[in-house]
Amino acid sequence: MKVIDHINESNETLFSFEILPPLKGKSIQSIFNGIDPLMEFKPKFINVTYHREEYIYKERDKGLLEKVAIRKRPGTVGICAAIMNKYHVDAVPHLICGGFSKDETENALIDLQFLGIDNVLALRGDPIKTESSFTPNPNGHKYAVNLIEQIVQMNKGTYTLDDIQLEPTNFCIGAAGYPEKHFEAMNMATDLQYLKQKVDKGADYIVTQLFYDNKKFFEFVDKCRAAGITVPIIPGLKPVTKLRHISFLPKFFNIDFPDELSSELLKCKTDEEVRNLGIEWGIAQTKELKEANVPCIHYYTMSNSSEVKSIASEVF
Repeated sequence: MKVIDHINESNETLFSFEILPPLKGKSIQSIFNGIDPLMEFKPKFINVTYHREEYIYKERDKGLLEKVAIRKRPGTVGICAAIMNKYHVDAVPHLICGGFSKDETENALIDLQFLGIDNVLALRGDPIKTESSFTPNPNGHKYAVNLIEQIVQMNKGTYTLDDIQLEPTNFCIGAAGYPEKHFEAMNMATDLQYLKQKVDKGADYIVTQLFYDNKKFFEFVDKCRAAGITVPIIPGLKPVTKLRHISFLPKFFNIDFPDELSSELLKCKTDEEVRNLGIEWGIAQTKELKEANVPCIHYYTMSNSSEVKSIASEVF
């Protein structure tokens, strides 16, 4: 079932979450261990992130270096299939531009359709560690809006192989939104323009980057509506859990902690104190968002469900 249908058919705020593929060498049970504690909250869908290939350089004869691709995590498509088979819950794989040609993107979408997966979250993706900025595949997409266009064309039955008649796909397409602006956007106004392009080209809903100030989310929604963006907007939350998150999260995700939260975080001396505060703040955030009748609350678990379980137990 499509994410947009889950939203349209519900009269209350839905619960969903996102997981990371396990590191190479871990079994699928490590995924299930993170999902099992959250199933009591009846998630309508579970997102599975995609991690690009990374490269190392191996020294060969005569001082030559060979660029070798490595994968650190198992495939997103297989994990989605396993989740749907075990839990009978819709899985939403992340599909990214980085590292994919248009043909490879098409093949991935064909595989998803074959498995009965009819939801995707279309993202540009981040640069790999060896890139100073995002570099698209020479035969791929530069922006998420271009990826969305390809998915929409496949939904219409148009494939890269123009001389072959193939069955249309039927994907529900999610896109990313940034309540505090994407770090590469010149300002919020231009960021909203890019977001509207994604919706105009076919995105069915928006799920946001994590944030800790609900006021900024509500302002973001108001700005989206004023810009003519009418699709559902799902807030994304992640509890603060460690001391290192105090500096890491603002830097990596280009976000601010609200004054009330930052002043309390500065008092914390241990990870446990941060974790308890993060759960408390997450409960308050969730309650306010539910009272505002948001369509769904989406939690970034990082494959550790304990904090999200503590929050959901108080609210859902």
